[in-house]
Amino acid sequence: MARAAVALFRFELQEAYDALRQRIDGLSDAEFFWEPVPGCWTVRRRDDGRWAVDYPEPPHPDPAPLTTIGWRLVHVAECKVMYHEYAFGDAKLTFPEIDSAHTAATAIAQLESGHQMLMRDLDGLDDTGLGREVLTNWGERWPTQQIFWTMISHDLHHGGEIGALRDLYREQVLVSGRSRP
Repeated sequence: MARAAVALFRFELQEAYDALRQRIDGLSDAEFFWEPVPGCWTVRRRDDGRWAVDYPEPPHPDPAPLTTIGWRLVHVAECKVMYHEYAFGDAKLTFPEIDSAHTAATAIAQLESGHQMLMRDLDGLDDTGLGREVLTNWGERWPTQQIFWTMISHDLHHGGEIGALRDLYREQVLVSGRSRP
């Protein structure tokens, strides 16, 4: 059973995740909810008492509002859960059913859980399995390798954004004492 490609994906998935985790180490709830500009998308309590990220039904605003660190972190964590659910799980969970994490600590825990699920999914494959078509939560079928590549890209992209927002928070709030630039 050939596993060279699986080993490479495993290495890249872990490296991207480690970079993201480094950017969120020590994240506070104040940073999680900080809105650098008015009208940010964030994580909010819904009318039913559960929490969700702001994400309106289509059509989406163009351009979309700036998102908070919390929104970005929860988005990454929930996407990991959903990719696992549809590509490797029961394919039943929907985003509205998720009670989104609403603290830095619970979001990081959800991120960790989602990452571990995907790592186990990857560990269950051989190189041939990377080409197998699997379901996504929006009904498309992708080669399994595209699921993992998307998560690698997602961790790096949003991790970079979170890092930049944390730098801005540090400069705007902690150093200068201003809550807005």
